[in-house]
Amino acid sequence: MINKEFFENAQAVAEERGISVEDVYDNFSKGLVNSYKKIYGNTSCRVVINPEKNEILLFGVHKVVSELTEAPDPEEPAEMLLEDAKKIKASYKVGDIVEQKINIKDFGRTAIGAAKSVYTQGVRTRQRELAFEHFKALENEMVIGTVTNITEKFVSLDLGMNVSTILPITELLPNDNFKINDKVRVYIKRVEQTSKDPRVSVSRTDRALVTRLMENNIPEIKEGIIEIKGIARDPGDRSKIALFSNDPHVDAIGSCVGEGGVRIREIVNALGGEKVDLYEWSEDPEELVSNALQPASVTQVIEIDEKNKTSKVVVPDEQLSLAIGKSGQNVRLAVQSCGWKIDIMPTSEAYQKGLILKWEKKN
Repeated sequence: MINKEFFENAQAVAEERGISVEDVYDNFSKGLVNSYKKIYGNTSCRVVINPEKNEILLFGVHKVVSELTEAPDPEEPAEMLLEDAKKIKASYKVGDIVEQKINIKDFGRTAIGAAKSVYTQGVRTRQRELAFEHFKALENEMVIGTVTNITEKFVSLDLGMNVSTILPITELLPNDNFKINDKVRVYIKRVEQTSKDPRVSVSRTDRALVTRLMENNIPEIKEGIIEIKGIARDPGDRSKIALFSNDPHVDAIGSCVGEGGVRIREIVNALGGEKVDLYEWSEDPEELVSNALQPASVTQVIEIDEKNKTSKVVVPDEQLSLAIGKSGQNVRLAVQSCGWKIDIMPTSEAYQKGLILKWEKKN
């Protein structure tokens, strides 16, 4: 059968569904096999699809036997008696395979409907399989979705490949204020296969989103020249990141900030204005803890316990509030990002307790 329209439509279906045109042909073939079975009671047939000639051929397949088997093997071709085979071609003998061309146009309405149903369902199934494979490979990665709907409880996103998801209000940042068709960066937390489309769970509050943004915007991180050693986050408010350069000629902080702050500004904007504090990682516990408490300055780090990773930090009296941060945010993020427990006290208190030898009271 010559059907130029089918081949043009197959290409369009493949592009629309994000599958290969070979997948379309394969599922159409399965539909024809299904119809053949409804008409002839078996699936002993062969489909040939030739896009170069816009040709679709269907052949019934039989094995020549001397007598019919009571319970034929369903994996083998259907049986045809030798006497019937000889009516087709006198030279046929037992064991030969007979292929007869079937006119697809002779299929009844029911059989054609069954073929279309199998074909359509097969295309949808393949589309869903490819979508699941695609997004499963992106699990724990950042993607960009398009806002399609906004409610009080969630934002709907189109992720591509005919897959949609919802971003619950609990996974949104406080400053997120999206509009329809806005492009939104989200982190894929989990991908699950369902009987329909894959279920893709996304977030904007996960700290790994900050990591992925850093990797995307800072080539030195993606190339492994600079490492993110630790990260802590209050989503929508502040992140604190420990950085280490594997190249002594590359400044970790400067590279991440970028000329004129252009790199870090891109990340801050993608996070809806969330502040991002960067500090340098060190294998020296005293230096590491001091750096982690930035932007506060540190007078001295004392009572370092490397086994339990605990420390006591003395800061200038006037820097105490800054070191602790609003509601303890700065010290909490410092602890989470560097992995050390930090006990902070002002210089005056440390001097009174004899923990340090010198203190100059400021008027």
